[in-house]
Amino acid sequence: MSVRKREWTNAKGEAKEAWVVDYVDGSGTRRLKTFKRKKDADNFAASAHVEVREGVHVADSASVTVREAGKLWLAGARAAGLERTTVAQYEQHLKFHILDHLGDKKLTALNAPAVSAFRDTLRDEVLVPKGRRKAKRSPAMIRKVMSSLGSLLADAQERGLVGRNAVRDMRGARKQGKDRRLEKRQKGKLVVGVDIPLPHEVKAMVGKLDGTWRPLLLIAIFTGLRASELRGLKWEDVDFEKRVIHVRQRADRFNDIGRPKSATSERGVPMPPLVLNTLREWKLACPKKATGKADAHGNPVKVLDLVFPNGNGNVESHANIINRGLHPVQVAAGVTVDSGQVEEDGTPVMVAKYTGLHSLRHFYASWCINRREDGGLGLPPKSVQDRLGHSSIVMTMDTYGHLFPNGNDDTGLAEAEMALLG
Repeated sequence: MSVRKREWTNAKGEAKEAWVVDYVDGSGTRRLKTFKRKKDADNFAASAHVEVREGVHVADSASVTVREAGKLWLAGARAAGLERTTVAQYEQHLKFHILDHLGDKKLTALNAPAVSAFRDTLRDEVLVPKGRRKAKRSPAMIRKVMSSLGSLLADAQERGLVGRNAVRDMRGARKQGKDRRLEKRQKGKLVVGVDIPLPHEVKAMVGKLDGTWRPLLLIAIFTGLRASELRGLKWEDVDFEKRVIHVRQRADRFNDIGRPKSATSERGVPMPPLVLNTLREWKLACPKKATGKADAHGNPVKVLDLVFPNGNGNVESHANIINRGLHPVQVAAGVTVDSGQVEEDGTPVMVAKYTGLHSLRHFYASWCINRREDGGLGLPPKSVQDRLGHSSIVMTMDTYGHLFPNGNDDTGLAEAEMALLG
């Protein structure tokens, strides 16, 4: 590997010079790379020498742009059979966040400083979505986009289009020690009354439940099933004799029925008496399953036999559950917050306090954790993990660990003292 100076005269008679790095890559191919400054040529030569020795060097001419690599990445994701929702999320991250800033860059130009600058741009950029107010990306969205970029580079690395994955390298260094603890602290804990409905709020909501949404929201409150699991629940998976709901499938955002989120998501969740009796009544009033007639294209409609179908016997949309079920019942129960808007007569417009169905899953988790004397079930962490279908006990404790009793109450200490000393 050598660095040499090149001098020439252009068509206008002007003297020009540049610095050329002449080297042989790992495949034995001779490569030339030109720089305006000797300093840049020396830096490249030093890094290229190490990369060639480690077998990870990819020349610019052998690489592709982020845009081209993105097409290969998405095609590979589809071929690998990833869920449709996952591929759709990848497409959104690529189209709306990555390509505008990095689309025309060569993969070999994505070093740690370039990726760090891209992350800063994601954080500082003000977006103006069509028909919506100006806003910045949330920290959660930035993490997801960076994760997708890392996945794209990993795919390109496997194809030999780039030597290093700058996102993974940067992430590994950033999440050590103090930075890891800082990120965890900034994420914050779930707060009762903010993220998790209070017991009296749930009681008020249950008192206002009626009609179609009563059985669905009762199950959400007292079994903790995910929205996708509720939408995909079949009658054959409701065991009235053993009082257990078996989670064996779910419906994704495209209303396609498939396996649950993970192996541990397949589980049995016991039903309390209120849910059991409500489901028995609902089974008599539930819209009948799809008839099996042909659709508009002449294809037979699959019989779904869902517990909570829409009017046609097919999968109910998530938006309907939120907008026609969860939000109205909160308003009726007085579980609301001020929207910041007012009616014509000056009356504040109150809206639902909890925006997503996952808040009811959080409540179920807290209900499982709370002591019996406080109106809960008092279950140990492993049982809570099993009922929620978490992939690991670490996930359960990271999310809900602060809700478990710490054993420092005075009553318990006094009882232990008396038992020991008599």
